Amino acid sequence: MAEDHSESAPKAASSEALQPRAPRQKEPVQAKAKDTPGDTGRRAFVFHTMAGFITLLIVCFARFFFPRTLFEPKTRFTIGYPGDYGFGVDTKWQQKYRIWVCRNASGLFVIYARCTHLGCTPDWKPAENKFKCPCHGSGFDAEGMNYEGPAPKPMLRCHLEIDPTGQVLVDSLNLYDFDVGTKQFKNLQPGTNGPLLVV
Repeated sequence: MAEDHSESAPKAASSEALQPRAPRQKEPVQAKAKDTPGDTGRRAFVFHTMAGFITLLIVCFARFFFPRTLFEPKTRFTIGYPGDYGFGVDTKWQQKYRIWVCRNASGLFVIYARCTHLGCTPDWKPAENKFKCPCHGSGFDAEGMNYEGPAPKPMLRCHLEIDPTGQVLVDSLNLYDFDVGTKQFKNLQPGTNGPLLVV
């Protein structure tokens, strides 16, 4: 009988353990405190900083698809009709194409406006009837022949042709070098006008 009593005691204890506890009372939810002006300012600053940074990244990424290019002037271009140019030196194409259009008794020719010393652009001095390099003082006559300063040779002349419309076509990539010893242009192709148009 003592054994029966010991068995009923654990059963009584286990029945108490299986009973659920009473639910806890929920604490009332407190209303969220209003943001202070300092909190709003900080949030706006962080938002605008991040938005600016992301925008900068997008712009840099988009810039990748537009490579940097160097736009150079054309090397073959027309300069008008031979009758448009009188005797002397015409400087209207100097800024756009870096050339001077010259005309004398021999005909029409185009001088490439680059000093043969270090590549500076000389100035045309009409009062002195010469080209004068502002960098180191090289001087060239109206036909581009060097006669003073450190320039070792005359200025180069451009190849000239008459196009089908009758205008003068200049090729500033095909340049002629004057040889002072032989008094002739180097690299002159037979059967071409070369650097001089007889007009």
